[in-house]
Amino acid sequence: MGSTVLTGIGTLVTNDPDLGAGPLGIIRDAAIVFDEGVVAWVGLSSAAPSADRGHDLGGRAVLPGFVESHSHLVFAGDRAEEFGARMSGTPYAAGGIRNTIAATRAATDDELRANTRRLMNESLRGGSTTVEIKTGYGQSVESELRSAKIAAEFTDEVTLLAAHVPPPEYAGRADDYVRMVCDEMIDVCAPHAKWIDVFCERGAFDRDQAYEVLTAGMAKGLVPRVHGNQLQTGPGVALAVEVGAASVDHVTYVTAADIDALAQSSTVATLLPGADFSTRNKYPDARALIDAGVTVALGADCNPGTSYTTSLPFCIAIAVRDMHMTPEEAVWAATAGGARALRRDDIGVLRPGALADAIALAAPSYLHLAYRPGVPLIQQVWRAGVSGYTADR
Repeated sequence: MGSTVLTGIGTLVTNDPDLGAGPLGIIRDAAIVFDEGVVAWVGLSSAAPSADRGHDLGGRAVLPGFVESHSHLVFAGDRAEEFGARMSGTPYAAGGIRNTIAATRAATDDELRANTRRLMNESLRGGSTTVEIKTGYGQSVESELRSAKIAAEFTDEVTLLAAHVPPPEYAGRADDYVRMVCDEMIDVCAPHAKWIDVFCERGAFDRDQAYEVLTAGMAKGLVPRVHGNQLQTGPGVALAVEVGAASVDHVTYVTAADIDALAQSSTVATLLPGADFSTRNKYPDARALIDAGVTVALGADCNPGTSYTTSLPFCIAIAVRDMHMTPEEAVWAATAGGARALRRDDIGVLRPGALADAIALAAPSYLHLAYRPGVPLIQQVWRAGVSGYTADR
């Protein structure tokens, strides 16, 4: 591959306070060297070493690639009419997932693969260089296995969300569905996944059912994650902490005890403002979580029902405007925070030895991500040191 030096960086976000100022490790008038897929050097542009190739970015900001730690990209169809009904006053309930289950089951492998590729390309154009993908719209052994295999074609971060909601054929028999998931589905699908997830929520699975699914997945080597506390206070946060989950996602309705438990744990609170925007739900109290010492990530939660966006810049803008996060906190949460939620230390940062996953903005500072909401600011994206997207091409 050879080496590449990027010079003339107006603001470089390293996310390493040892390399630069503040929690984002800011270096101004900076340069960075990529070599063989990793970051080889960072520092002042005036001190940049020579490399095989060089690019002067003309004062643009450079950040770590966004880390999307929560997405549902393997599906068919959309639920635009459901969205329209919500915007007309119909409240959100978890049951709409069953419409996507039917469409996904009816789709061909090629149709699912093409839709996943489309959304992954869209994510890349939005600056996301790592994307976790969940199953959960198949809800049969065959369909969940197919979804996991397709997801694995696009990412190493595959999550088995077998327990999304009980599928139609198990209506009123959630315990029977959980038993099938634990006895059959996890065995078959675990070799194609890294994570096990469950929707612990009204309309989905209760605490005991969720615990059974998570522990069955853990017994097969999968690492737990939890959808919890999206629609009301409940057991999701406490369960995530109890099982040592990497993250608990949504975290919209929490008690003081939930916040304290998270603050005393290694479980990341992944906030998904796109879902709250799309459902007219209240936004999570990010300020209370951060002030208590909870590690916070931001995710886009792309799915056809409640957050049909792949844009982490959009989520950053919401987090700053409506969740009272500072721009620095929101950028960190969408990069290093997402990496923490995936238990990765080689992404979400730009320091020597980390993967050379980076984005350049058509702006001099990361502040523009919240300052100019809705504007396509992602100018260029590198994955493992290779340019994968340039806005003017």
